[in-house]
Amino acid sequence: MASNSLFFFVTFLFSTFLLSNAQLTPTFYDATCPDALAVIKTLIQQAVANETRMAASLIRLHFHDCFVQGCDASILLDELATPTSERTALQNNNSARGYEVIDAIKAEVERICPGIVSCADILAVAARDASVEANGPTWTVQLGRRDSTTANRTEAEANLPRFTSTLDEHIANFDGKGLNVRDLVALSGSHTIGQAQCVTFRGRIYDNNSDIEAGFRSTRQGNCPNTTDGEGNGNLAPLDLVTPDLFDNNYFVNLIEKKGLLQSDQILFSGQQTDSIVTEYSNNPETFRVDFANAMVKMGDIRPLLGDAGIIRSVCSTLEMNPQDM
Repeated sequence: MASNSLFFFVTFLFSTFLLSNAQLTPTFYDATCPDALAVIKTLIQQAVANETRMAASLIRLHFHDCFVQGCDASILLDELATPTSERTALQNNNSARGYEVIDAIKAEVERICPGIVSCADILAVAARDASVEANGPTWTVQLGRRDSTTANRTEAEANLPRFTSTLDEHIANFDGKGLNVRDLVALSGSHTIGQAQCVTFRGRIYDNNSDIEAGFRSTRQGNCPNTTDGEGNGNLAPLDLVTPDLFDNNYFVNLIEKKGLLQSDQILFSGQQTDSIVTEYSNNPETFRVDFANAMVKMGDIRPLLGDAGIIRSVCSTLEMNPQDM
């Protein structure tokens, strides 16, 4: 009993020191929860083994978190926690996935280190580990984020990219987050894995003025009916028809061949300023991997809650806290 008390006292003192000298660092949990990253990695491996698509979903979940209020796990709060839950924002509703994976990871981390590891940091590490499981790049995740006590559906609908976004809208949106045009193209390359719903690409494949490649158009029309009554809206198609589960640079090859599934993807290769970057990544897969990893690190540094800001949630979908963090 005495040794347990001493451990928690030392943990409390160390946490207090970190709060007073707050900044993101990859060693943030080395003393307070040294097994956290290993636990996250193991559970991500299991989740992606159970469903390959989950790798793309977890990368997207981190992205959709960081673009609203910063990387603070606000996307995880459900409607019971807050009436302004981001889960029901247009770009997330019936689309954002992986909540149950994060919940399972959080439960296990809470079991070994109650009140220490934030949901925001779990999202960041999960995205990195998901990339690795899809044969994508790895990177050093900076840690020390805390969790928000609010969510903002209005900001989510204003700030999250849409499948109808123009290139200028993309650039302005990313610029507002401190991300440049190269970051935009690199991060868009995450669409080398994952799937999209028919409702997001129906307009592109049935638009007679679209520049879409004819054979690709025909293939995609086979599982996405041209209806206005919602029929087939949720039918899925891979964002990359060639290697849908492999994190590679084929996404950029597809754009050059006019086989981008979403109009908001194809716009990156449409005779505008991003064409040269798309071409570079299509020819140099390692350059893409390096740039993607660097852009993920930059994105993970968008407006984090540090020090005594925010909380450490004990359940990611709620505002419940461990008593020692109150």
